[in-house]
Amino acid sequence: MADIRKRGPYQWQVRVRKKGYPSQTRTFNTKAEAEAWAATTESEMTRGIFVSRKEAENTTLSEAIDRYIAEVIPTKKQQRREKNRAIALQKFSLAKYSLASIQGKEIAAFRDMREKGGAGPNTIRLDLALISHLFSTAIKEWGMTGLINPVQQIRKPKLPKGRDRRICHGELERIIKASESPLLGELIRFALETAMRRSELAGMVWNLVDLKKRTVTLPETKNGEKRIVPLSTEAVRILERIPRRLDGEVWGMEPDSITQAFLRAVARARAAYVKEVEEKHKGEKDAKPDPAFLVDLTFHDLRHEATSRLFELGLSTEKVKEITGHKTYQMLARYTHLKAEDIADEIDTLKKIKN
Repeated sequence: MADIRKRGPYQWQVRVRKKGYPSQTRTFNTKAEAEAWAATTESEMTRGIFVSRKEAENTTLSEAIDRYIAEVIPTKKQQRREKNRAIALQKFSLAKYSLASIQGKEIAAFRDMREKGGAGPNTIRLDLALISHLFSTAIKEWGMTGLINPVQQIRKPKLPKGRDRRICHGELERIIKASESPLLGELIRFALETAMRRSELAGMVWNLVDLKKRTVTLPETKNGEKRIVPLSTEAVRILERIPRRLDGEVWGMEPDSITQAFLRAVARARAAYVKEVEEKHKGEKDAKPDPAFLVDLTFHDLRHEATSRLFELGLSTEKVKEITGHKTYQMLARYTHLKAEDIADEIDTLKKIKN
């Protein structure tokens, strides 16, 4: 039987008792809500399908995130990044909701709010992935029965098409010149020689570098597999001329530090280029800096560029895939953009050979 009592001027407490089940109690803002919940709960108990949602109802998303940070994130590879993302999620109003009250519409509203706030599609997808995994963990491992995973009920933001930005003639030299230190310049050159990911570069240690065999071993990569990267003669030269660190790391830079240092170098290079053009053509109306030169460049574009250059050298797709560590040919194609003019030259060369 359901017992509904008024608590204060604005709350109604309902308690449902039935043989074979623990007593269930909840508080609502209106009597109608209390009666509806009592009717549903009694019906489920009568049909033998009732599952207690008490823990999920009493646990906010923010509290669940605290537990997720303590128990789940330590098992992940990118612990620091995942923890920062989880902490950031606690600042949104969604984190104040109980797990039991979060449904698809709440997640959809969160997604839309993030989009309006300027967050990119991939950032939002990563946020949703963390929330989704948290709910799956709560259901499967924390015993919060009766929960559903609300993230599975909504549309995910569409990812943009793969970038096709190639490094133009003169850009690389200017970026290296504008770098904060010679080491960053060497890192940029090395990235172009190896097509390694930012995280892989940051994680390089000397005891896994073999200059004689011209290889660097990456014990853990993004796709979870070990990879041995071949080093070109130029890549070996770069490693030979950089100073050795006492901690055994090759570059001694965190992934995010690499990104920020690169972006600052690009900004300085662009400013220097604009100033140079303006001074050189002072007074000329049509003399303007190229609007695309040293604009919209990221450190990850170096991996795009390096991968495309490997193909332009004539290496087979299988060999390039082995070097870059792409798991599928589809992903490899996303990161590869050959220059049309080079393909045109190759067509002419093949025609001459055939004739």
